Amino acid sequence: MNEMLESGVELMLIGMGIVFLFLALLVVAISVMSSLITRFFPEPLAVPPPIPSLAAKKKSIDSGVIAAISAAVHHYKKQHSQQ
Repeated sequence: MNEMLESGVELMLIGMGIVFLFLALLVVAISVMSSLITRFFPEPLAVPPPIPSLAAKKKSIDSGVIAAISAAVHHYKKQHSQQ
């Protein structure tokens, strides 16, 4: 019985050692590949889209929309100033 227990512990330690070495090798391989890829294939810098000017925004707003908003604000102020 004692021999079987020693064999089991020995097999367990060998198995755990092999798994540990494999995982350590995997971490090293992934790190090396990552550094090689970032060195030879860098990501291009993202260029932010241009900010539209205020004049372009004013041109895009329809005068009818401005009139409707102004009328709504005037109506709201008229109703709430009486209370």
